[in-house]
Amino acid sequence: MPSKVAVVAVGGNSLIVDRDQPGVPHQWDAVRETCRHIADMVQAGWRLVITHGNGPQVGYILRRNELAAHAVHSTPLDLIVADTQGSIGYMLQQALRNELGSRGIEHPVVSVVTQVLVDQDDPDFQQPSKPIGGFMGEVEARAFEQEGWQVMEDAGRGWRRVVASPKPLRVIEQDAIRSLLAAGNVVIAVGGGGIPVIENQSGELRDLRGVYAVIDKDRASGLLAQEIRANLLLISTGVERVALNYGKPDQRWLDEVTLAEARAYLAEGVHFAKGSMAPKVEAVINFLADGGEKALITDPPNIRRALDGQTGTHFRP
Repeated sequence: MPSKVAVVAVGGNSLIVDRDQPGVPHQWDAVRETCRHIADMVQAGWRLVITHGNGPQVGYILRRNELAAHAVHSTPLDLIVADTQGSIGYMLQQALRNELGSRGIEHPVVSVVTQVLVDQDDPDFQQPSKPIGGFMGEVEARAFEQEGWQVMEDAGRGWRRVVASPKPLRVIEQDAIRSLLAAGNVVIAVGGGGIPVIENQSGELRDLRGVYAVIDKDRASGLLAQEIRANLLLISTGVERVALNYGKPDQRWLDEVTLAEARAYLAEGVHFAKGSMAPKVEAVINFLADGGEKALITDPPNIRRALDGQTGTHFRP
């Protein structure tokens, strides 16, 4: 039986386990731990495309820009996304290769700097909604607001800065990703949701240009899963299962969810926070509605158990 293809989306915040220790050595520890669980899937025969978030990392680079503005040039947001695709991709690539090697598995792992097409008229450019950077208190957030940033409270976890997050329309490098996957590689792609680009048309020519925005990692991961016809969309996040009324007295964990139920829960608008679970459920809905077989949301330590049906939230058409 041919092996199946899974897109595994790893959250950027899961690469920084302790807010008080966000440094690179601690990020390495988190990446290695995550890759131990992803390696189980490779060992079980899955062909993988790994995507990842980059919200905290982008925020740190932007802050470095601000602090160093008197001495060096600043970096545009599209280049910052590209930078984080390279750095986080490198960490995942090395950690997963080493983990597989420790198990006697020689399996190539490759990272692809990935562009994603967006619409320059997307309404989110007028109403930025995507949190980036680390969490902070309201006093600090209001100080950033005075500097010209837009800020928002993010799912009860603290305040963050926000930028435009247009809807992803097409993964530019999807054919290359498909070819690398078919050649036996584990592929790391669409890092941070992909580098957002618009298409300028001039006669017969079409030119891509980066824009000041970030794309939601889960939406882009779901889109890529649709484009390469993946069998499974697995979103790795900070909770073992999805819950209705999360954090409230009537909280209820979800084990099995149909596409119709997922749509109904999302439409109610009270169960899934905009900055965290809502885009994950939206990505799942779009994937299943386009013919995807199955989606799964769980946390990294429980990936193996979830694939065996012992935990996680399982979504089916």
